[in-house]
Amino acid sequence: MTDTPMIKLEGVHKSFGSKQVLKGIDLSVAKGESMVIIGGSGTGKSVMLKCILGLLTPDKGKIFVDGEDVTHHKGRARKDVMSKFGMLFQGAALFDSLPVWENVAFGLIQGKGMKKTDAREIATEKLRRVGLSPDVGQLSPAELSGGMQKRVGLARAIASEPEVIFFDEPTTGLDPIMADVINDLIVECVKDLGATTLSITHDMASARKIADRIAMLYHGQIIWEGARTDIDSSGSDHVDQFIHGRAQGPIEMEILKL
Repeated sequence: MTDTPMIKLEGVHKSFGSKQVLKGIDLSVAKGESMVIIGGSGTGKSVMLKCILGLLTPDKGKIFVDGEDVTHHKGRARKDVMSKFGMLFQGAALFDSLPVWENVAFGLIQGKGMKKTDAREIATEKLRRVGLSPDVGQLSPAELSGGMQKRVGLARAIASEPEVIFFDEPTTGLDPIMADVINDLIVECVKDLGATTLSITHDMASARKIADRIAMLYHGQIIWEGARTDIDSSGSDHVDQFIHGRAQGPIEMEILKL
């Protein structure tokens, strides 16, 4: 790891009308580190991720990627930043009209202008890397189980060997065993690439498996951040309630006031 963080957020705010979603996010993710952001629905996890990806522009604050201020990048500059990223979307988000191999190769063909024959070879290799045989590449996404779709999504995320990979609720909708398979594949693939990863999830089993560090987002602010091994002794009642899935606690009391 180097001194310059791969991802850094400084005082990031984002509102939609009168609703404040992000209220001054400060976050630093070191190169080669796996950071997992936990928190309940509506806490701002997805909005934060969209700001980093450039899909939303913060109202205030700055976002840096590998030391470069990318907060207001547009056009070619934004495309250059995006070329460093891979993404595993919630629900896999595969293109129904394309066969599996072309889904995996999509970024190589459309983003990098690679020839289909070369891209297909890489796609087949990445499918094999996530435990899927070459013949799966001929199938349509509709012919795959939920777990297989997630693996195809992971193969697509690593196809271009990105410097940064984002995972959006990587285990949502999967049974516990398949979720653990996906978590293991994420750890193995990221380790092989040496990539920096930022994941958002409410699945603590996943967070504990794939994270080096964990941060909790609550009401638009990071309320705790630390090593994965320290989360059980966070000293935060909010964190303790969330990681143990307790109905009673400060989060419930504030919900009841709404």
